[in-house]
Amino acid sequence: MTMSQKTISIGKRSFQTDGRPYVMGILNLTPDSFSDGGSYEDTDKALYACERMMNEGADIIDVGGESTRPGYTKISAGEEIARTCFVIEAIKERFEIPVSLDTYKSEVAQAGIIAGADMINDIWGLKADDRMAEIVAGHDTAVCLMHNRENALYTDLLTDVVRDIKESISIAEAHGIRRERMMIDPGIGFAKSSGECLKVINELDRLNELGLPVLLGVSRKSCIGNTLNLPVDEREEGTVALNVMGLMKGTSFFRVHDVKKNKRALDMAWAVMRA
Repeated sequence: MTMSQKTISIGKRSFQTDGRPYVMGILNLTPDSFSDGGSYEDTDKALYACERMMNEGADIIDVGGESTRPGYTKISAGEEIARTCFVIEAIKERFEIPVSLDTYKSEVAQAGIIAGADMINDIWGLKADDRMAEIVAGHDTAVCLMHNRENALYTDLLTDVVRDIKESISIAEAHGIRRERMMIDPGIGFAKSSGECLKVINELDRLNELGLPVLLGVSRKSCIGNTLNLPVDEREEGTVALNVMGLMKGTSFFRVHDVKKNKRALDMAWAVMRA
């Protein structure tokens, strides 16, 4: 594996993605999230959770207002803004940490960026909302381009995933989003079976050819549950294992629910890789 020498700027922080791991802590502000829904519905609880994740080593906080689990309930942009923006403002007032907003709606992204969001984490890679790339470019905000598609039929899984992500990168560049503001995500759990998710993870190093930092989001997902026959609340060991594998294949950012366990495992693996 060849380590990438790349940098991404998120808010005021510049991340040197030379192989070292960075942890993104998940802050779900949704009543129906598959893993921790309803846990942080008021601002004080959300701030407490944010501070706890920061103390455990989180490098970024990812705020989400609409669950995207299988069978999720779609909500309006207005409701999503109401759930997320006040919390983003509160986090930025109190803490010095980059905040990512998990949304695919340009209206929510616009409001979130004004509230203080430093990155937009788009599960549709700028393809669901025609104005999303324009909004991100206009504010010079960082963006995570995740792989997703309506048609989950593949001719060659990894080749198709790479091609789809290239399309998202092209949309971003066409609207003036700078490469040093982009990262990519293979979309584990989106438009892929559990077996296909495992195959993508096994070949994550294929994404390195795109020359951008990679975010891996496997935390407690169904590919772990289906493989190990475990419920959501017993998937942490599987999450850690997949994240360490991702690190070894060149992934830089890891989106997780349990910051402490994943941070320690990734730092230990990184220490071995540098030895």
